[in-house]
Amino acid sequence: MFTFDSEDGVQIHVHEWKPDTSPRAVVQIAHGMGEHAGRYAPLAAALTAQGYAVYANDHRGHGLSRHAEPGHLGDDGWNRLVGDMVTLSKTLRERHPGLPLVLLGHSLGSFASQQYVLDHAHLIDALALAGTTAVDAMLAAQAHTAATGGNPLLALNQAFEPSRTPFDWLSRDEAAVDAYLADPMCGFSLDAQGMADISLASASLARPRGIPADLPVCVLVGDHDPLNADLSLSNLLVERYGEAGLTEVTYLIYPAARHELLHETNSQEIITDLLTWLNRALATPTARTAAGLDEHSC
Repeated sequence: MFTFDSEDGVQIHVHEWKPDTSPRAVVQIAHGMGEHAGRYAPLAAALTAQGYAVYANDHRGHGLSRHAEPGHLGDDGWNRLVGDMVTLSKTLRERHPGLPLVLLGHSLGSFASQQYVLDHAHLIDALALAGTTAVDAMLAAQAHTAATGGNPLLALNQAFEPSRTPFDWLSRDEAAVDAYLADPMCGFSLDAQGMADISLASASLARPRGIPADLPVCVLVGDHDPLNADLSLSNLLVERYGEAGLTEVTYLIYPAARHELLHETNSQEIITDLLTWLNRALATPTARTAAGLDEHSC
């Protein structure tokens, strides 16, 4: 593990997992809301076994990077959270010059990755978005629930009533849900300011521009993930990328799977699919990797 200081002084902790041999590529993971990067150790083990070096920072307000109450991102915290991911990418480029870099975001981390790629796609060679959605439409639906007297967080579990826990919507795997509940670094939401910052940023996510047309993108979702409203919102995200001119978008849908695909009952199938996509996406190194990013490396 190593750390770096964010631009406002928050110390960001980075988990690292390395293969036994020289790595073939690098995967940077951006975790979700109310969790931490350490939960991705099983995925990292599968990736390192295939020759990938893996890094994942605890976002500000999460895990070992908490600087205040859980879920508090700080002043302009959402944009700083995305900036921390950019800083880590640049660090990884320096540590592993010439190797392809893949950004993999889950849930909140996928929302941050959607923003990251608008201005920093030159830093990566492929993008994977798991448990993702059209953020603006999801927030609008949650605002409607709140306006009509409902609780948006409780509403996530409604499709699974009678429920065993308040987090049944995360996974069909009861052991995985129980581990989440037992983890003292899991189970919280962003504070009001953090959610407001995401809402403000979501307008730009709805109009993705400036992403290279040939950037390989993989969208992975469960069709029982309530963030997607019966896939309508993940469909919308994929449609928007198509309208923006992206030509290498892979859309993987897992029947009956819920939100946390990497902690689902069929997680091994999903990881195998992810590895298959990674191998295909990185089979031909992009010009920017081969050239060491040229002018974009600064």
